[in-house]
Amino acid sequence: MVRTMIQLTEEQAKALKKIAKTRKTSVAALVRESVALYVSADNFNAKRNEKRLRALAGLEKIKQAKYKDIEGKKDVSINHDKYLAETYLS
Repeated sequence: MVRTMIQLTEEQAKALKKIAKTRKTSVAALVRESVALYVSADNFNAKRNEKRLRALAGLEKIKQAKYKDIEGKKDVSINHDKYLAETYLS
């Protein structure tokens, strides 16, 4: 482990001591647990954002693609709701 010095507000220190006493653990253990949760949440958010950007890039490709259906229509990917409505309402 690496020894690290941090500064907390009075309120933070009191709250951590109270939690540590309730949980029968040390303030240092709570700080390590908090850092681990923060780091894992940050990694999760980074991965989620990366997936989101890939999905948006894929949507952009779909918007630019010129797909044809059986009848030769090229805008089915854009106007599929319109064509479904026409099919079911006619």
